[in-house]
Amino acid sequence: MTVDVLFPYYGDVAMMKQAVESVLGQTSPDWTLTVVDDGYPDDSIPGYFGALAAKDPRITYLRNEQNLGANGNYRKALTFVRNELAVVMGADDVMLPNYIETVVAAHQQFPSAQIIQPGVQVIDERNQPVMGLVDRAKRLYAPRVQGRRLLSGEPLAVSLMRGNWLYFPSICWKSDSFVAMNFREGLDVVQDLALALDLIKAGGSMVVDSALCFQYRRHRESDSSWRALEGTRFIEERDFFTGMGDEFAAMGWRRAARTARLHLSSRLNAAILLPKAIRSKQHEGVRNLRHHVLAPPGSSKR
Repeated sequence: MTVDVLFPYYGDVAMMKQAVESVLGQTSPDWTLTVVDDGYPDDSIPGYFGALAAKDPRITYLRNEQNLGANGNYRKALTFVRNELAVVMGADDVMLPNYIETVVAAHQQFPSAQIIQPGVQVIDERNQPVMGLVDRAKRLYAPRVQGRRLLSGEPLAVSLMRGNWLYFPSICWKSDSFVAMNFREGLDVVQDLALALDLIKAGGSMVVDSALCFQYRRHRESDSSWRALEGTRFIEERDFFTGMGDEFAAMGWRRAARTARLHLSSRLNAAILLPKAIRSKQHEGVRNLRHHVLAPPGSSKR
């Protein structure tokens, strides 16, 4: 069984090459790698991938003529899915050698599941294991699993609304439902969570596998961390959670609706960032973060 590894790329070249090498180093040969370069300004990149593709027909490289942004490039990457399973890998993350064999085994045990979340280790820019506050919280909210466990329905939605414990670049998706659902347009921060919840609302299920097979890179000064400090990511989160609350309520999932509208873990995250924003004199960030912490459940606009 072949797994499509989709690789929407824009970022650090050295880390990108490490990510690519980790795909090449899989113990299972059953994968294809499709790189969709969103126009990163480095002239060496096409030659690098051209040389790889000349040696290995499983590798395809494409470069966008116009920058599409994260959401647009992710949506474009999905148009290249050809096999039963697919993963949208981060261009700075690392597959451990057993990744492909792990997700294929999980799929074979639970072939109806649309989402496979395997075991993940978090690393920093120097490839060292880290466990900051965000990832400690993820561990706290995640279900306790030894081996593999199948989750679905409102209980799974409630769990993810309490705290998003998914590591999106590590997730393997069942391609037919993944492509049919696709990412919601206009989302840059919660697009992965939105897609998972859309599949769950449609009756999809998730396999959680405790087998460690992926390294997720956490950047201390990443774009997402600055979005958080400026508070802009929480504007998107607040609107998303409020909208999800309405969607869950329309389905009769009242507990999930209440949990989404409260979005407690998102508020706590904003509260933790607020002192740093104050010290950094991020005045707009302070206003955004304060509003996110204190706004009544269900309010979406400032």
